[in-house]
Amino acid sequence: MTPTGARPDASAAAARAITSVTSLRHFISTLHNPTNLIFLVVGITVAFLALYPTVFLFYGSFTDAPIGMPGKLTLKNYLQVFSDRETYRLMVNSICFALGSSTFSLLIALSLAWVTVRTNAPFKALFELTAIIPNVLPGLLVAISWVFLLNPTNGLLNAVCEHLIGIRPFNIYSVWGLIWVEGLITAPVAYLILAAALKGMDPALEEAAKVSGSSEVGLTCKVTFPLVRPAILAAWTLNFVRAIESFDTPAIIAVPARFEVFTTKIFREAMGSFPSNHNLAATFAVALLAIAFFLVYIYRRMTSRVERYATVSGKAFSSRTTDLGRWRSLAAVVAFVLLIVMVLFPLLTLLLISFLPYYFVPTFADLPALTFKHYHDIIRDDRVLTALWNSLRLAIGGASLCMILATLISYITVKTKIFGRQILEALAFIPWAFPGAALAMGLLWAYVDFPVPVFNTLWILLIAYISRFLPYGLRATNSTIIQIHNELEEASVACGAGFAATFRRIVVPLMGRGIVAGWILLVTQLMREFGTSIFLYSPGAEPLGPLIFFLYQDSRYGAVAVLGLLLCVVSMIIVGAGLRFARLKAA
Repeated sequence: MTPTGARPDASAAAARAITSVTSLRHFISTLHNPTNLIFLVVGITVAFLALYPTVFLFYGSFTDAPIGMPGKLTLKNYLQVFSDRETYRLMVNSICFALGSSTFSLLIALSLAWVTVRTNAPFKALFELTAIIPNVLPGLLVAISWVFLLNPTNGLLNAVCEHLIGIRPFNIYSVWGLIWVEGLITAPVAYLILAAALKGMDPALEEAAKVSGSSEVGLTCKVTFPLVRPAILAAWTLNFVRAIESFDTPAIIAVPARFEVFTTKIFREAMGSFPSNHNLAATFAVALLAIAFFLVYIYRRMTSRVERYATVSGKAFSSRTTDLGRWRSLAAVVAFVLLIVMVLFPLLTLLLISFLPYYFVPTFADLPALTFKHYHDIIRDDRVLTALWNSLRLAIGGASLCMILATLISYITVKTKIFGRQILEALAFIPWAFPGAALAMGLLWAYVDFPVPVFNTLWILLIAYISRFLPYGLRATNSTIIQIHNELEEASVACGAGFAATFRRIVVPLMGRGIVAGWILLVTQLMREFGTSIFLYSPGAEPLGPLIFFLYQDSRYGAVAVLGLLLCVVSMIIVGAGLRFARLKAA
């Protein structure tokens, strides 16, 4: 019985506290256990990667001294930022941009997902390429290619329209151009989420509605789409987050359009003005971080709802296919047009620009003027070769280290009962909410006076890549390790194998597909990373992303196009090698 005057919830809280302290003491007393020791090392590493730049980002926003100099804590930066009307204009601009692009990307993704998964439209396998090919094309290059197509003075599509109808109807340098390009860049991610939800949905309710006399249109609008509503909301929220933290598209389109958002403001304060003001840049980054964390929280809630909808039953089933009848060809045409706009237009534009001696609107009479000059220049340019080598090292090394950490974290959080393992997973996911610009500002403040010289080297870029993209690898390993039954490890231990042998010979091989898939995803992400690199690169430690941006600013458009195509080819070769390795391991 509960003593008189005592509250049951207080007694329960006290019991939980005692249990936690006991678990912690037990953990400390068993540090000789390999699993606990690995947890301690991994936990310290992840906490350092996640919390160290976060603390210094806030420090930079609260101090009055330049970066790398001692100073006093003050609220001056926040007062200056939030008393300025421009801040609220930036907020409105950023939200309008993210709202428009996320909605546009959702419409594209929903159309493609429904056609490829739930209809009998022809060439469905071809349309699924829209979810793969754009992942090797950097968003920076997509934005640049659409500038070549739709700029109001000499855009290729504007020139065609002027020849046909006598006007130039498009202007990429506008908020609508910004929304258009960012929507095309983020649509493949939304497609993957929606296609998975449509494939995993039990068709029983749709069949019941069909038997009740519902038409195909009514069935789709009243049954299919409501069932995948959580996936729709999750995809929209994720792309909203990606848009509001994006720097690739705004750097190319928003700045010339004089439509400033948070990321361009941070860049201008940190690098685009003299003297630079890293304190204000850090303050704007904190504001952007707060918005991103709130949106990521919403996304996580939406994702949990998606998972509840996806597992409707334990029975195997195949998704229902809608017979489009005479509309099959129209659906295929719509999907094919989207494929052309998202994939072929950017690639063909870059290919054309790479052969032009200088940028102009070519005609058939200009075919003799096409040249391989830019290809020859790129091959002989030491700066380009150095940047390519830097990107390869960062991508392969960063992806490998991320997957090692992700594998260990997944094993600890899923397969053990160690006290505090949930905290480890939460720490690993903190950088996922970090916009690239905010993380870069935190790293600048954190490592400018670090005891080990990592500032102005490739090491600070490697730390940034691992910190920011570790959650991507963790999602791949978590989904794989859950499927491994504990009996396999228990059998290995019963045969006399220790932790290291069991982990190396049982766990890792069974997780092989997830590890390779995560590694390939990370390599393609890191090869085309730009939003963080632009703040952290230094001469001699310059990856491809910043180099492409500065070549574009110098109007070396042919070199930009060649470098972009080279980046796509290298990424596809790495992806192909990874897939071949996975098949060989499986065989």
